[in-house]
Amino acid sequence: MEALFALVTAENALLIAKNLALILCITLPLLGAVAYLTLAERKVIGWMQLRVGPNRVGPYGLLQPIADAVKLIFKETIIPADASKVVFMIAPAMVMVPALIAWAVIPFGEGMVLADINLGVLYLLATSSLGVYGVLMSGWASNSKYPFLGAVRSAAQMVSYEVSMGLTLLSIILMSGSMNLSDIVMAQKGMWYMIPAFPMFVVFIISILAETNRAPFDLPEGEAELVAGFHAEYGSMPFALFFLGEYANMILMSAMTAVLFMGGWLPPVDMAPFTWVPGIVWFAAKIAFVLFIFLWVRATLPRYRYDQLMRLGWKVFLPFTLIWLVLTASAMHLLGKV
Repeated sequence: MEALFALVTAENALLIAKNLALILCITLPLLGAVAYLTLAERKVIGWMQLRVGPNRVGPYGLLQPIADAVKLIFKETIIPADASKVVFMIAPAMVMVPALIAWAVIPFGEGMVLADINLGVLYLLATSSLGVYGVLMSGWASNSKYPFLGAVRSAAQMVSYEVSMGLTLLSIILMSGSMNLSDIVMAQKGMWYMIPAFPMFVVFIISILAETNRAPFDLPEGEAELVAGFHAEYGSMPFALFFLGEYANMILMSAMTAVLFMGGWLPPVDMAPFTWVPGIVWFAAKIAFVLFIFLWVRATLPRYRYDQLMRLGWKVFLPFTLIWLVLTASAMHLLGKV
């Protein structure tokens, strides 16, 4: 019995070590990508606006994210006297952690996924919606009217656009017949879903812009009226976690778009020389393309008014996605796939 218990314990230890290694293999490159996405954004927007962008720290400014991290690490963490201190310090982690744990179900290639669960789409929706709690907690715990207004704005905005995101995902589930992300990718082998469902692709892109509080929907951080919004009272590393959480969410939403609409790791054409390129390279290229859309939109479009934001979500996207869902269900029924 003791030998059997020792064997089981050894097997569990090996399994835990293997899972930890896989988690680190996903998390560490992701954190590096988050840091250098900030540099890429400043460079891309600089080129679009005929500016240079960061070019002083290291060759071509490549060490700028490291310099920013060192600066924030050594800054003093100041907590307002009237703030709810425990909630105030937990809130930044509540923004960052959901953006990391969602990667557990994202397939990087065929069989390259940490947890290949059947309800992957539902898991993604659940984890991506947890970030709003961090925003609400930070606004409430700061005990200041500007962060609180920014937090309330963010909650209303995220709830509004999660509805259209959910209905868009329902149409993808109907088309693929599965909620498993790997199965959804393989169902796009003949044609990416962004082609037959192009209107839903556009709605999804706009919805993830609003979901991540990015321009032109960065109302919760409106500098002109809210003095940076929900994180106005934060500095040093807690502020850095908000910043990193936003960019980690951008990469996550880009990965979701690549998996659901752009064939994930599949090449554009199933023939040489496209098939010679590893699937993970195609997946990374698609993520980079969607991230470029994020940066392009920020460089070119002005900020929406809040009433315009709500009108677009409830009066345009909600009825449009409902009608598209009914049409998709009818088409799949006629084709005998439902």
